[in-house]
Amino acid sequence: MDEATLTRIAEALERISPAPTRTPDFAAAEAFVWHVDPDRLVPVPEVSRVDLSLLIGINRARDILTENTRQFARGLPANNALLWGARGMGKSSLIKAVHAAVNAEGHDLKIVELQREDLPSVGRLLNHLREAPHRFVLFCDDLSFSHDDQHYKSLKAVLDGGIEGRPDNVVFYATSNRRHLMPRDMIENERGSAISPSEATEEKVSLSDRFGLWLGFHPCSQDDYLAMIRGYCDAHGVEIDDATLRAEAIEWQATRGARSGRVAWQYFTDLAGRRGVALAR
Repeated sequence: MDEATLTRIAEALERISPAPTRTPDFAAAEAFVWHVDPDRLVPVPEVSRVDLSLLIGINRARDILTENTRQFARGLPANNALLWGARGMGKSSLIKAVHAAVNAEGHDLKIVELQREDLPSVGRLLNHLREAPHRFVLFCDDLSFSHDDQHYKSLKAVLDGGIEGRPDNVVFYATSNRRHLMPRDMIENERGSAISPSEATEEKVSLSDRFGLWLGFHPCSQDDYLAMIRGYCDAHGVEIDDATLRAEAIEWQATRGARSGRVAWQYFTDLAGRRGVALAR
């Protein structure tokens, strides 16, 4: 066998079995995003987030999640958390803001974002985090599962189960519009068509039961909606009188057919643009 043939065989074997992923430099940043094909943790130099003080109307969830995260950062027991409920009410913003607030207290806490479609690779990700001399918030945004989606089985062992279980230096935070992460009609169909309805239902809802904290987010009141916008104005130096802000903001929410923190930010972005105020990231 000639040298060229041996070279081609060696190259083919390398493609089939790529070299092990290098251990990431966790000192490079406080936030990372997990990617696959190939597996790698990419540092995020600047996280897109708002200050914790600007999150209005979610005080109870804010206090509970902050204390849970602080306990974890100090090396004390802490729960995985599922933030569920109304869209646009600051679920993912709260996780990122709490991480920043706890780090500002002097803790060495990293946050790693995992995409829902990459859940089958979570075991490989945890192998990297398990050996690192840091503590990690593993964050998955907009977590939900469809009728034929089997990704939830990859997550169950991470949350509570499996031989290795969740590493002591990792806590898992997820956001979802659904409390049980599965469509309601999926759970009802399983209950109605299964030989043992209760067992079929348990299989579907047991995933959310593995989160120690369930924090509910509900549509905000008009007063909270206006307070959010006023907070953004004060924080970014956008001047507007209360009467004008109220009239414009209420009209904005009427055209959107919704009232939430996201709608408040969208109105504020429009307002800042019309007033010629650049917004720092």
